[in-house]
Amino acid sequence: MTAFLFDAEVPVATTAAGPPALRVLGLDLSLTATGVCLTDGTTLTIKTRQKDGDRRLVHIADALTSMIGDGSTVDLAVVEDLPKHAMAAGITGMVHGVARAVLLRAGIPYALVVPATLKAFATGKGAGDKTPMAIAALKRAGREFADDNQCDAWWLRAAGLDWCGQPEFTLPTVQRERLGKVVWPDREAVTAS
Repeated sequence: MTAFLFDAEVPVATTAAGPPALRVLGLDLSLTATGVCLTDGTTLTIKTRQKDGDRRLVHIADALTSMIGDGSTVDLAVVEDLPKHAMAAGITGMVHGVARAVLLRAGIPYALVVPATLKAFATGKGAGDKTPMAIAALKRAGREFADDNQCDAWWLRAAGLDWCGQPEFTLPTVQRERLGKVVWPDREAVTAS
């Protein structure tokens, strides 16, 4: 069963237009090119240069901090996790540590979505290259992206909005049910942000 932030048993303050829109940030973390989908749906890539070595971690942390400020403009971050077989991966693991520290300092609750779950949510299949995800974004929302990192970040934001009960487009139930595999933060943590 798919978990939704807003259901009949959880009263939520509403406006004349319905429940307040939650602000979800999508992050596809990488040392060379981190994909970001801001809460308004804008996508961008944080690029770093190999010659800068570990200073790239500081660049990513500074860029994320600049984007989220004190955290008051983001209710939930959805982050693409390391593949299960690579949980101890070195460099990408360091980027995850830096990004999670930025989110924690800002008080932003986050969920981690493994790549196979994200692909299954977006396309119905948990394996394959990035092309089907780009095609699905174009088909579902008319969106195109500068790179795969932005596409993944956009899908992460879409997953968060879907989980919150505020999907921006319709997906088949079987795809939406894939989000049941994600460990989401407590509902109170997201709505209290």
